[in-house]
Amino acid sequence: MRDETPARDTDLTEIVPAALDGQRVDRVLAMLTGRPRSEADTLVAEGRVKVGGRVTTNRSRKLRTGERLEARVPPGTVPTPDLPDAGVEVPVVWADDQVIVVDKPAGMVVHPGAGHDRGTMVQGLLALYPDLALLASERGGAGRPGIVHRLDRGTSGLLVVARTSEARADLIAQLAERSVERRYLALVHGRVDGDEGLIDAPLGRADRDPTRIVVRTDGKQARTRYRVEARYASPVAATLLECRLETGRTHQIRVHAKAIGHPVVGDDRYGTRAGAAIPGVEMGRPWLHAAQLAFRHPGDGRPVSFSSPLPVDLVSVLEMLVPAP
Repeated sequence: MRDETPARDTDLTEIVPAALDGQRVDRVLAMLTGRPRSEADTLVAEGRVKVGGRVTTNRSRKLRTGERLEARVPPGTVPTPDLPDAGVEVPVVWADDQVIVVDKPAGMVVHPGAGHDRGTMVQGLLALYPDLALLASERGGAGRPGIVHRLDRGTSGLLVVARTSEARADLIAQLAERSVERRYLALVHGRVDGDEGLIDAPLGRADRDPTRIVVRTDGKQARTRYRVEARYASPVAATLLECRLETGRTHQIRVHAKAIGHPVVGDDRYGTRAGAAIPGVEMGRPWLHAAQLAFRHPGDGRPVSFSSPLPVDLVSVLEMLVPAP
């Protein structure tokens, strides 16, 4: 007989650590649940969130160290906990008792989600580090234990995963204060004028397709700094950029690159229908790589940094291009 018992709300409770002192309710709630800020805003507006035992409907209320944050999260908002999968090979470049740094290959999904309930990076990490499961149950991280930032499925490169509750809170705070350094290499169509620049354009979800990100005046602040690394003349004009994220919005580099008229090579979602548009090259993914990552170690505060070489598929594209004079 099928179980007809209706799904129940999930109760989340968090004592605000010092690392999140002064952060907004909606920002912290989104970070802890791993959901978009819009969903966190809705939870607050519906009276589902308490601070210090009292309901708050002020999404911009600042939290203070030691306060109790509580939320009733409806079914479907908190991801279902996933199981370890030893068959997923996760390239770990650094691991200690606080953090794990992964060099994610293109094609690997970071955590379970719609259409991707198996074979994810998280499930591979759970097989390697079973202690991560504690974060799934203790910190509202079901389905996303230790995840503090993500990379798109088609993007390769570095990301850090927290291994303890304290490390997760610390890394979330560093991301909120924008002290985590994330540098990407992106090959874009056309010749980018000027050797460096800043793209400052707010981003939000498209009205007709919420899975698509667009520039919109009522969107969230998004800033990408870039520097030209190389220019190419043929068989198509292209520019290699080093991009530094000042914010971490979904699809930020890809949408910002399109906004300035230079979509990422291989990006058939935000670029042209042809995608790669390089004769004879079948990319299969955007030419985008998270090449450098730096942050303060949550354990002792020392600066740590990591770099990732370009994958073979991206190198092969560069080798086909003729440098511009």
